[in-house]
Amino acid sequence: MTTNITITKDAGSQTTGGHATGSQTTGSHAAGSASQTPGRKLPGWLWFIALWCFGVACAVSLGFAFKLLMNATLFAVK
Repeated sequence: MTTNITITKDAGSQTTGGHATGSQTTGSHAAGSASQTPGRKLPGWLWFIALWCFGVACAVSLGFAFKLLMNATLFAVK
């Protein structure tokens, strides 16, 4: 499995501060973006694992924060 990555730089738009000044620049930029392939997509199983890990990390951190708050309030009242 090989991946071909091509990086191009539009020198005309950077010299004018990123603004398109001519119709030719705008047209070539629009045509160039339409021919590019879409960004990389993660497979579904990888999204599942990533979101599951994120959920576990959130649950553990919420439990830790709850433990800290309970210890602070229970020992403060005597």
